[in-house]
Amino acid sequence: MEKVTDWVRLWRELVEAQPPRVWEKGKPGKKRAASIERRWVKPDSGWNFILSQLDANPDATVLDIGAGTGAWAVLLAQHARQVTAVEVLPVMIEALEENLAAEGITNVEIVRGAWPDVPVAPHDFTLCSHGIYGSPDLPAFIRRMVEVTRRTCFLVMRVPTADGVMAEAATHIWGQPYDSPNFQVAYNVLLQMGIYPNVLMEGTGIWRPWTNASLEEALDKVKRRFGLGESHEHDPFLMDLLRRRLNYEEGQYVWPAGARSALVYWDVAQ
Repeated sequence: MEKVTDWVRLWRELVEAQPPRVWEKGKPGKKRAASIERRWVKPDSGWNFILSQLDANPDATVLDIGAGTGAWAVLLAQHARQVTAVEVLPVMIEALEENLAAEGITNVEIVRGAWPDVPVAPHDFTLCSHGIYGSPDLPAFIRRMVEVTRRTCFLVMRVPTADGVMAEAATHIWGQPYDSPNFQVAYNVLLQMGIYPNVLMEGTGIWRPWTNASLEEALDKVKRRFGLGESHEHDPFLMDLLRRRLNYEEGQYVWPAGARSALVYWDVAQ
């Protein structure tokens, strides 16, 4: 019988194996980050549920961890009395300030710093939307969320398909199917911590698939994901995998659609 997976350790290893986020490099990254955030903040089952909780508590305060360029903060500010947006990257804070000013929003306070170390007061609701993937100590991240939340914690996370290309690559390279920190690993960490959260899968379905101009470009994407650098050890397997799994359509290689979002939430015991 195989030993039980240490999900906390696996999460840390996956975080530490990630390549740097492109939007940490400056303004081109800022534009890409804003585009990605707009995809995450759109009407769907999780979006509707969060807003329904705020609308039922119109005097509520919300903590937005990893606020980025402010896609969620702008939305939340229209349904809450006060929003606190926590962000560590200066390039993201610049965009956040610009977006709040453009919308004429005045009930958002920006706190500069990295979670979970940044000091904040308790809030009614706490949200972290796709902002947890760079934190190696997931239990510390979650415990701090709980400490500053009076009502409900919300996590919006990426859910890869079990049969995705990256899962097959991860199984070959690492011996397990998780290519990055994601919902499946985080959910098991929460259970390991004694938290039993609710899950609401994104109602709009699978995200749009990736595309690449060539198989070589797709191979480079996979190798960067797994930190393979200049090593060619896994190239034959990976190139065969890409030939098998990617479709050539209208002059480009199209990946199988491989991820959606999930809303994970739990009430904090009073």
